[in-house]
Amino acid sequence: MLERVKKYIAEVEEFVEAKEHAKVEEFRIKFLGKKGILNDLFKEFKNVEVSAKKEFGQLLNELKSKTEEKVNSAKEALESKDDSKSIFGDLTRPAQALDLGSRHPISIVRNRIVEIFNRIGFTVSEGPEIEDDWHNFTALNLPEYHPARDMQDTFFVQTNPDELLRTHTSSVQVRFMEGHEPPIRTISPGRVFRNEAISARAHCIFHQVEGLYIDENVSFADLKQTLMYFAKELFGKSKIRLRPSYFPFTEPSAEVDIYWGLETETDYRITKGTGWLEIGGCGMVDPNVLDNVNIDSKKYSGYAFGFGVERIAMLLYQIGDIRHFFENDVRFLEQFKADLK
Repeated sequence: MLERVKKYIAEVEEFVEAKEHAKVEEFRIKFLGKKGILNDLFKEFKNVEVSAKKEFGQLLNELKSKTEEKVNSAKEALESKDDSKSIFGDLTRPAQALDLGSRHPISIVRNRIVEIFNRIGFTVSEGPEIEDDWHNFTALNLPEYHPARDMQDTFFVQTNPDELLRTHTSSVQVRFMEGHEPPIRTISPGRVFRNEAISARAHCIFHQVEGLYIDENVSFADLKQTLMYFAKELFGKSKIRLRPSYFPFTEPSAEVDIYWGLETETDYRITKGTGWLEIGGCGMVDPNVLDNVNIDSKKYSGYAFGFGVERIAMLLYQIGDIRHFFENDVRFLEQFKADLK
């Protein structure tokens, strides 16, 4: 009996990998099928003498293992051969479709805003994300005791208390005014940082687009017309309102609301039943800011405005949680493949 098993082992070892799947299947059935050689040998195990059972069992396991390895090896060789033929055999076949990526929704909205203001002469200016006290606070008429300087609002650099992660892109506007003479017409898109608790409506990292226009005889009416144009181009809604507010670097200052409407249940929810929705802040540049950057505040005036990119993206795409923008979930990002601008 032992010699018989050894003979089968030798037969398996001598099996040459077949050129057809049928031959491999025939070999498999012969040894591993329900009525195959191995099944019969296992049935005869009970009839083997006790002294030979151990060796007989080891040989059976060796036969089974080598047979399975031979079958798997032969199948892999044939499949590899088939794949090679299918890849290189027909050069007229259609190419495999590539999985296209998509722009991030924040990039899409940012590019739209930049494009809208480019049409009316605004150029893009950028600056460092790690700022100094002068450009982020002092030059913008923010006194030392202002709440924005408090540690609960600002990320300071531990090794240098005069450096911090910028809390707004207004610091870029200061740098631009220092290096350019009026007339100035620029927008500053970028990432900013605030030491705030992360929730569905707030994050410690977000993006802003801030605009600045400095020239002779610039008025609040010019600011309103610019904002109306922006609201019409981005949202398709030209009805806006300006509510009195306070910002240290503008005087007078205002919050910008657009009339979103009350046509759907979603409209009622996001506007809290009023139909109005806040989209940003604005105001006339404070003369102290102009003086700080050596621009004659008696000759020149200007306006500034700022929008949160995440807030606008949440409105345009009806996204209920700001954290989706930062989690890089492919299932979320794939929804924007159709909008690649």
